[in-house]
Amino acid sequence: MTTSRDLASYIDNTLLKPDATASDIKHLCEESITNKFKAVCVNSSWVKLAADTVKGSGVTVCSVIGFPLGAGTSESKACEAESAIKNGAGEIDMVINVGALKSGMVDYVRDDIAAVVKACKGKALLKVILEMCLLTEDEKKTAIKAAMDAGADFVKTSTGFSTGGATVEDVKLMRSMVGDTMGVKAAGGVRSIDDANAVIDAGASRIGTSNGVKIIAGQAVTSGY
Repeated sequence: MTTSRDLASYIDNTLLKPDATASDIKHLCEESITNKFKAVCVNSSWVKLAADTVKGSGVTVCSVIGFPLGAGTSESKACEAESAIKNGAGEIDMVINVGALKSGMVDYVRDDIAAVVKACKGKALLKVILEMCLLTEDEKKTAIKAAMDAGADFVKTSTGFSTGGATVEDVKLMRSMVGDTMGVKAAGGVRSIDDANAVIDAGASRIGTSNGVKIIAGQAVTSGY
């Protein structure tokens, strides 16, 4: 079993609430430095503040893009990613266009991801949020392949803002398809050390959670991302 100290290196400590304040973001960054989390994950408007706060600490800044619906244009997603990177983001978590995928517009979905891959290339790691809870089994496989074909670095289970979060089964499916070529991020609903260890055992190489401090302290939580 992964120890609490080991677990911290998997965690993207996350704050994506619309009412998050500047002091909330600073607190997120400070606790992430203290606990040696892998990254802080924030909305793009807070990237510069987060980057200034964690500078020199070894904590990476991750920005969500097209969040939480993924229904914007490819151009807007690429532009948002470019802005976040300019402001200090080292990682980007983008949401796919779920409606396009469910419409059978696979080329569009792949090209949408590829537009953000291009914006990130050589500057930031790209994770693609597939919102697995909204997809059929076949659609899940199609979405994973689209992210692979577009050249993304990670596939990610969920925004945490839809009808469900990470499941062990979805993480296993992702890992079985991407092998060792990509990372897998489990996000949404990871609320205890047991949950975290379960998704890591299933193949997750990163965990997104707003409860990182409580989880590594061994405190189960009942709500939150």
